[in-house]
Amino acid sequence: MKKYILFIVSLLVISPNIQAASKSEKKEYAERVKNAFVKGWNAYKNYAWRMDAVNPISQKSHNWYEESLLMTPVDAFSTMCLMGLEKEKKEAKELIFSKLDFDKDMYIQQFEIAIRLMGGLLSAYQLDGDSRFLQLAQDLGNRMLPVFETPTGIPYRLVNLRTGDIKSNITNPCEVGSMLLEYGMLSKLTGNPIYYEKCKKGVVETFKRRGTTGLLGSLINCDTGEWLDTSTHISGGIDAFYEYLLKGYILFGDEDLKKMWETAYNGVNKYLEDNRSDGYWIGYADMNDGKRTKTWFGALDCFWNGCLILEGDNERAEKLQESIFKMWTMYGLEPETIDYSNMNVVNPMYMIRPEAIESTYYVWKATENDKYYQMGKTMFESIEKYCQVDNGYVQIKDVRTMEKWDTLESFFFAETMKYCYLFFAPDKVFSFDKYVLNTEAHPFKNVWDKNWKGGRYKMTRP
Repeated sequence: MKKYILFIVSLLVISPNIQAASKSEKKEYAERVKNAFVKGWNAYKNYAWRMDAVNPISQKSHNWYEESLLMTPVDAFSTMCLMGLEKEKKEAKELIFSKLDFDKDMYIQQFEIAIRLMGGLLSAYQLDGDSRFLQLAQDLGNRMLPVFETPTGIPYRLVNLRTGDIKSNITNPCEVGSMLLEYGMLSKLTGNPIYYEKCKKGVVETFKRRGTTGLLGSLINCDTGEWLDTSTHISGGIDAFYEYLLKGYILFGDEDLKKMWETAYNGVNKYLEDNRSDGYWIGYADMNDGKRTKTWFGALDCFWNGCLILEGDNERAEKLQESIFKMWTMYGLEPETIDYSNMNVVNPMYMIRPEAIESTYYVWKATENDKYYQMGKTMFESIEKYCQVDNGYVQIKDVRTMEKWDTLESFFFAETMKYCYLFFAPDKVFSFDKYVLNTEAHPFKNVWDKNWKGGRYKMTRP
């Protein structure tokens, strides 16, 4: 963990390598990314206003649930703040404060709503200062708290926003723990510890049921705490559980999270990493005996590089980055999943996910090596070339044919465009010594511990 000191210190010193790109080029690309964001936002305004998300090609819209929760404007707002898009910020604020209402008789997926909406609202409050964002976040948090009222403390997946009824008692680690930053921030900003305490209990209860590898399985029963699937990996369903152990420690200084992170980090390195002659990968194994079960790696797995960088493990991060870029350039965009043993495509979609770009950004900032900046440029150009349509951006059904998939989800605005922009933005826009990015790329400020001394965020506790 001491390596993190070197990471933060390196980010406070501007390297000649990071300055390799000319100011004019970076300014040009920053404007291009902002234009891409605005083009997507205009598609939302024109065809999906007051709805969750847009279908640009058919000029239609869709909601995640029975009624809209304004997914796109809430998720997009923190990026608007960093980009300085004042007109779009005003439009989004007016819509959010006039139409966003959580008193709806419908079940929602608690973790997704926490990272996107609660996270977006909390970040918006910190970046913009309007207390109405915090009020909305607290209302949402109160409505979702019942998910934690289970025999084990491991939260159910679904909750009714109006009645508080909960259901779906089979869950995965990601839906147990990858909202710890959001509930923790809500506790810090409101002064009410219940949100963090309830969420942390679910994290602890899940982690103490880990396998002999120190890693978690894929499916768990919230009522009994029994594992229904002992496959372990870093892909969707487990991914952000580990991410939030590390980021939770950095943000809150919780030593319990630090210990759990170190156990998971060591387990991944021992049982999941796969050093091969053709690349460095992270695959699948059984959580108990550690035996390899799959040689799969995909878009969601790329988040791990951000964790490696925050841990200070640049050596592994650079090796994994080469594999990530290899996967990206196979067809011009990354497939959702590949079998790295033969480089065959398992799932051919590209959903405009951000994790590969996120990985590249973290590695570039930590190593100060211009080749990773060039990788970031390549990734943005790929999105421009293959995902752009006349009136917006869309996902890709199959990267081998580049057939379009007519949907644009909110994380395009919250994550993909934000990470693209940060490659080219002025240094004052964002720094890792002031912010921790949640899994939806919403920046959270550390505003309560004033005695930060650099390094691994060694906080002075009350």
